[in-house]
Amino acid sequence: MLRLGQKVILMGDKFEQGLPIGEHGFIIAYDRNPDNAFDYVVRVPTMNKHVFVPKDDVELEETLLQREAERVEKESLIDFALATRNEALFKRLLNGEEEPAQEKPKETPNASDFVKQVNLRAWI
Repeated sequence: MLRLGQKVILMGDKFEQGLPIGEHGFIIAYDRNPDNAFDYVVRVPTMNKHVFVPKDDVELEETLLQREAERVEKESLIDFALATRNEALFKRLLNGEEEPAQEKPKETPNASDFVKQVNLRAWI
């Protein structure tokens, strides 16, 4: 559930109210009536109105900016992979695989185990 005062972007117009899709607004109230299809009351400054919207029609601005940044990052990595002819990186990006897991460094033995190993090798 979105907090009061959060900046949101209108992403859809499910009930064809003539909402300006792509414009920003602010959550000013919740509609807690279970018989109502609307979830929030949003203040849209460009329209100078308060509108009732369902939760599917609004998206947090931070979420949209994060998605856009991830998309741009992926596109730039694909361009880099093509420019450097890095086939492994290109395939990994297109298949959506995660970064390869790096090997964990070997655990260092404690002092007594180290001394035992040195003494064993010294006798050989």
